[in-house]
Amino acid sequence: MFRNDLQKVDIIGDVHGCLNELQQLLKELGYQEQGGIYRHPEGRTLVFVGDLCDRGPNSLGVITLVKRMVEQGLAFHCAGNHDDKLKRWSLGRNVQVRHGLETTVAEIEREEDPEAVKQWISDYMGSLPYYLVFDQGKLVVVHAGIRSEMIGTNHRRLREVCLYGFPTGQLDEHGLPERDCVTKHYRGKALLVHGHTPVHEAEWKENVINIDTGCVFGGKLTCFRYPEKTFVSVKAMDVYGESKRYQLK
Repeated sequence: MFRNDLQKVDIIGDVHGCLNELQQLLKELGYQEQGGIYRHPEGRTLVFVGDLCDRGPNSLGVITLVKRMVEQGLAFHCAGNHDDKLKRWSLGRNVQVRHGLETTVAEIEREEDPEAVKQWISDYMGSLPYYLVFDQGKLVVVHAGIRSEMIGTNHRRLREVCLYGFPTGQLDEHGLPERDCVTKHYRGKALLVHGHTPVHEAEWKENVINIDTGCVFGGKLTCFRYPEKTFVSVKAMDVYGESKRYQLK
């Protein structure tokens, strides 16, 4: 999806159900709550890199908030692998309810009408783009990664790469699928902002930025402000999940 007219955006890393931290970050960024959604007095637009759900305490609250803002034209949201898996589960597909999905499923099953919740979640998640392009092609936002030659195409591996990045096919020291750094595969001139792989501090290497700072694991929730090219973060209020990849210092 291309939005060449948008130049002032606030890109937020993987939220994973951390609604309180998201609301705190939005206030830090100057957004004001009005009728259950957040607006910026300067007309800035929010962009979410995906993985709104799983592991944290209030995935439905996060999805509901972001969905409302997207519908109001106040935000954009590109699909993450957890968002996509929740969509497939909501559609009745055969997926493994683990790696955090069990927390979101438990929330849904406590709702008065779980089937209705599954319906609107699958509809919403099914409408999400795999990546976003802003500012005349100078800024690209994706969940896990992308190759520059994929942008603007229907490449057969577009979904796979945008959602999961670049697995090497090997296991890392924790026994988890090893992932290549996005900079090894992305050669575009546009600034690329992504999440997916938790790091302790936002990483900026060449023209690739990772803003998943492990909020759900007790780290921080981070925003990258564009065109200012600055970072704003809030600390997690608790440790909601554990990750072998991300250990608190």
